Formats: sequence, structure tokens, C-alpha cells
Amino acid sequence: MPAGVVFDDTAIALNNDLTVGAANVAVKKTWLFWLAMAFLFLPGLVHVYLLMPFPGSQNLEAIKLCYYLERIVWPLRIVGIIAIIAYAFYFLAETRLKKFLFPVVLLAGAATFYVTDIQFKAEEMFKEPAAPSFANIFANKVPQNYLVVGVVHNGVAKAYPIVYLGYHHKIQDEIGGMPVMVTYCTMCRTGRVFSPIVSGKRETFRLVGARHYNAVIEDESTHTWWYQATGEAAVGSRAGEKLTEIPYQQATLAAWLERYPRSLVLQPESQFKGDYADLKKYDITQPLDKDSTILNKDTLVRKSWVVGINLNGQAKAYDWRQLVKAKLFNDVVGKTPLLVTINNDKQTFQAWKAMVDGKQLHFKAAGTDQLADMETNSTWDKTGLCIAGANKGKQLTSVQAYQEYWHSWKNFHPKTTYTAEFL
Repeated sequence: MPAGVVFDDTAIALNNDLTVGAANVAVKKTWLFWLAMAFLFLPGLVHVYLLMPFPGSQNLEAIKLCYYLERIVWPLRIVGIIAIIAYAFYFLAETRLKKFLFPVVLLAGAATFYVTDIQFKAEEMFKEPAAPSFANIFANKVPQNYLVVGVVHNGVAKAYPIVYLGYHHKIQDEIGGMPVMVTYCTMCRTGRVFSPIVSGKRETFRLVGARHYNAVIEDESTHTWWYQATGEAAVGSRAGEKLTEIPYQQATLAAWLERYPRSLVLQPESQFKGDYADLKKYDITQPLDKDSTILNKDTLVRKSWVVGINLNGQAKAYDWRQLVKAKLFNDVVGKTPLLVTINNDKQTFQAWKAMVDGKQLHFKAAGTDQLADMETNSTWDKTGLCIAGANKGKQLTSVQAYQEYWHSWKNFHPKTTYTAEFL
């Protein structure tokens, strides 16, 4: 065989080996590229998916995953950036792809960053006013049929309209020298007022997002995450602790000002006008009333309104529509006699312990927003004060009650009982 032929065969074989090797390297290059892209984009996307009410995201038990994922999003992004740079300079130096790679990655990165860190970042979506403004009854611009969360302390009363509070989610304020954090979550339709004093220090809180359709907030000192519906720390160094809850009443502004005419009222801020408009009629219209597929409006559905009460660890919920029809109900939660009433405005409600001088009382409606106890036929007003009869001057003890969506109340009080018929 001619020597030249042997040489040619050897060259061909060597060339084939180099081709296969190059192909194998190319595969490795591809894996490096996609691994870098995954580190760069996926953590942020998964994180925002779990912290926003996207389809299926809120039903997962993933608050711990969200918590720890938030802490490694940026380190993983940095690893991804380094890997992309290495891929571009070491593997694409001889190709035309290099000139297109960085613009594409930069564009994709910018788009992803906008979605995860701006568009769907809770504290950017729902901004809290830096200096909330208030007005008295004479300067107030808020319609008096609006629902408010009302708080009183040390002789000072303040009202926070739900339409505004629902957008902001929380307002950190002071009432009569007492620091307060007034919160409202529109996904579960409930307000809570907490003391921001934790372990002797006043904390500043930021809105993180939502889990189980409830707002999650984070304290500044330890970065612990807390559920708004319960005030309980879910994950972080303070996990298991609870914020101190401050009593409040949900009422129409008219009813609130009738009782506290010197109250200050939170005023709308012009820069949030469009955001407030998104909650128009939120405070007075049930979702099931707008759902034409539900023929029986008394059906209990996920977003049915209930009045929730939690006494000594025993939770109970009452159907809102039935309360409106009955105007009041007498009940016993645990061993505590209970009275819950709703005013003629069909929005303002309140709950009391139905005990006077150690004796249980049962009530019935008696005139406009008045009650009569069946034991002595004494007359009581809508503040729980007896104004005529044998019990005149007696005051019922208030019990904290919440208006909430059924799905939220049941989720955060899994052992709750439910009543739709009133005694």
C-alpha cells in the first residue's frame, strides 16, 4: 500500500477524533450556558410565583421555601452572571454568537428583573404612605358610608378607611402616644391592628407578599416573616412568637363618628387615586353577589363573608348574610355567653360577652339599633350600654370580632366551628 494512502487514513482518523471531541465540548458548553441561565433567572421567577396569587401558588405549603429562596436569589444571580461571562469569553471567542449573546442575555435579564423585583414585588406594588394625613370631622373628605377600621387609645380615636388601607396593606402610625400597625388584607378580607413593639423594640415592617392568600410582613431587625391574619411569626428567628393585637372595630365612618365625633380620619393621597379606585365598592359588595353562576346566594363559598371570633383558643364563624337577616344572635363559645349584633346600616357589627354581674343574658332586637335583654327587659344601646331598666348603667364587655372570607378564616383556624342558624 502506498505510504501516502496510510498518511491520508491517519489524518482522516485524527480529524474524526477531533470532530467528536469538539462535539463533546460543544455539549458541555451548552450545559454550562443553560445552567448559567437557570441560576440567573429561575430563582427570582419561582420566588415571585410563590409570593403572589398566581394560579396554584397559594395552596402550596411553601413559606419556608420562599423565605430561604429570597436570601439566595441574588447570590445565585451573581453565579449565573459569572458563568455567562465565562461562557462568552472562553467558549465563544471564535464564533459570531458572542456578539449576539450579551444583548440577548441583558435584555432577558432586564425583563426578568422588572417582573420579579418591580412589577410583582409586594412593597413596590402596594406602597405605604410615608406620612399619612388625617382630618377631623369638619375637614374630612372621606364619604361617611365607607367602612373603616377604628382604633381608640388614651382618648384619641382614629379611623382608617378600608378602601385606602386595603391598597396600602399596612399603615404604621401612633394613636394617643401608642405605636400601632394597622393592617388589612384584601385577599382574605380582614383587618388586624398590632403593636409594632417586639422584644421591647419598635420594629419597622415591610410587605413581603402573600401565602395562603394572606399578607406576609417582615420585621426589620431579624427579617422574620409574620402572617397578617394571626400576627404569628411563621419563619425566621422569631418563629412561633405572636404580635400583640390591639382591639379595633370595623364600622361605617358614619357610625364611627357618631360614637367618636372627635375622631381623626385617614385621608386619601392623590398619587394613589387610581389604586384606590380599583377597590371601589370592595367594602360593600360580596363576590358571590356578582357571581351569576351561584343561584342560591346563601350558599357558603370560598369568598362568603363570615364574622369570626376566637375566644380562649376556640374559634367560631357566623354567616354574614344570616346575621344581616337576623340582626343579632345569642351563642356560647366554649363556656362564654356571646352576643353579636349588626346595625341597621348592615355594615357595622360588634360582639360582646353576654354576662352581667356573673349572670348570662339573652337579647332580642328592640327598636332602631337597640336591644332588650329577656331576663329583665332592660334596654341597651348599640355600644353595649344599658340605658333603661334594672340593668341601667351596666356595660357589656367587648369581644374582638373580624369580618373575613370563609376560606381564610378556615385556613388559619382549622378547628373552627360554623353556625348559619341563630339561637
